[in-house]
Order: sequence, then structure tokens, then C-alpha cells
Amino acid sequence: MTDNAELLTTPSIEDQISEAIATIDSLDQLDNVFLVACGGSYALMVSLEHILQSSAAVEAHALNAREFTTRAPRTLGDHSLVISCSHSGNTPETVEATAAGKAAGAATICLTNLPGSPLDEAADSHVYYQHGDDKLYAYTGPALAYRLAYAIVDRINRTDTRAEVAEAASHLDHIVKTVQDDHYDAADKWAFKHARSELIYTLGSGPNYGETYAFAVCLLQEMQWIHSQGINSAEYFHGPFEITDFDVPFIETIGLGSSRAIDERAHAFVTTKSDDVLTLDAADWDLSEVPEHLRASYAHLVFNPLLRLHADRLADHRGHPLTVRRYMWRMEY
Repeated sequence: MTDNAELLTTPSIEDQISEAIATIDSLDQLDNVFLVACGGSYALMVSLEHILQSSAAVEAHALNAREFTTRAPRTLGDHSLVISCSHSGNTPETVEATAAGKAAGAATICLTNLPGSPLDEAADSHVYYQHGDDKLYAYTGPALAYRLAYAIVDRINRTDTRAEVAEAASHLDHIVKTVQDDHYDAADKWAFKHARSELIYTLGSGPNYGETYAFAVCLLQEMQWIHSQGINSAEYFHGPFEITDFDVPFIETIGLGSSRAIDERAHAFVTTKSDDVLTLDAADWDLSEVPEHLRASYAHLVFNPLLRLHADRLADHRGHPLTVRRYMWRMEY
């Protein structure tokens, strides 16, 4: 039997993603794509949904895995593709959703860090991703899912961008290192300032909204026990902006492409009403190695580890490791 560590090497992962893309290419007809997961993995699917909806004439739906199975979409069937993700491969709702998709006749592809997991067994094809201190960002879940998304775009549009998308992903590690190095001191200062904060909101839109949502739900609420909400910048002026005040903290992401105008409008307001806004702007990064037409969708791959840097520094200053939980994995629920 192949050792799990070998399955997580870059050559093995390249073989896996090639097989998953071959699955996509082999579909005689593709009417819709369902992107199912929970928690931080679901947030990843929100970014993929944006890419697919804005780049290809195919129905794409990011759904919480339990919502997917209880909703039982009537359009799910033989001409569907279900992509699921669970870091542990053991999330019951995601395993069930993948099995439900397969039972309905859909092709199924999963992303996970654990070969041989229940999710792995439930899906037709799998892509294992790296995690931990020795990971390569180009082979983490977001980057590999990004490549799958553009394989779907190619399948629908009859284009061939997968090579340049893979090449762009290959530059992610040194782009992330440069951006994190540039932001480290500011992130540490922000984290020190907010070591005792009980509330921090996030703002983002477009392909980056999933990252600000994940930061709010997973890193602040789950891992730091800080009250938060991931506010879509497009929704900010339809209710949430009423909670803005001089002492209310926000982290906002400003992306590239068509959604940038949404972020800039929110930025123009929130920075005049709150004295505590941390702005992370993709326009400040050097993305010259990424084709210009990919940069708007690529930015979320950089926002992910940049926001994680802020969470790491916050955890350190709070004396609250990101691994600590009250309830999760500690009891039945």
C-alpha cells in the first residue's frame, strides 16, 4: 500500500490533479457544478463559485454540505459535477453530500489532506493537498482547487488556460513569502493592539469574500473566541454599516478586477467613520508573474495566508493558541 506521505508529495499530487482534470474533460455534458463543504473548506468554495460564475456559462453553486443534502437540488443528476472538500476527510456532512451526489449520478471529486479517509472513499476522484509547516502553498487546498476551477472553465469555454494557471500557482510560495514579510511588522502591531478586543468585523467581496468570511468564522470565532461577522462589502450599505463607529474594528480586503469598486466604496465610508480599520490591498503586491487576466481571481490565494499571518500574531499576543477549542472535537454535538 502506498504510504500517505508519498501521496502528499508534489509529483503524486500532480498525478492526482491530472486525473481529476481528466475526469472533468471526460464528461459528455456538464450542466452544473455543486461546490460542497463546511467551515473553512466551504469558504474556499465561495471563491470557486465566483470564478466559475464569472468565467464560464455553467451553473455553479457553493453550498454548505448539510444544506446540499437537505435541499436536494432538483438539477443534480447525470450531468452534474460535485466537488467537495474536508481537511480531515471525516466531516460527516461533507462525506454524506459527496455520496449523495454520486448516488444521483454526478461525477464527484474531493480535496482532502487525509488519504484513505471516508471522504476519499466516497468520491470518484481525489486530490490530496499539503498542510503544515513544510507545505508548499502551490500544493495547498486553495491553489489546487483554483486549478480545478479553471479546468472547468476550459471544459465549458473550449479554452486551454490550465498550463498558465498551473504556472501562476507555482509562483505562489515566493509571492506569499514576500507579502507576509512586507506585512509582518504591521500585522504584529495590529495583533498587539487587539489582544484584548472582543469584536472584530471583516469586509470583502467577489472572489475574496470567502477569505474574509473564513477569517471571521474560523480564525476569530472558532480559534480565538472573538465575536465577528464576515460582511460582504456589497451588503455593507444594506444594514451592516449602521454598526460602524469610531471604536469598532474592521479588517477589509480590497481586491482587483470588477469587484474592486465594491471594496473601494465600502473603504471610503468605513475609514471615515471608524478609527480602527486595517486595510489589505491586493494592488500593493507584485503580481507581475501572474497573467493580468488571472490576477483578480488569484488574489484570494494570497489573502488566505496573509490573513493567517494576522491570526498567528493575534494568537501569540493573546496567549491563545489557534489549536484550542471549547467544544469542537471535545464532545458529541
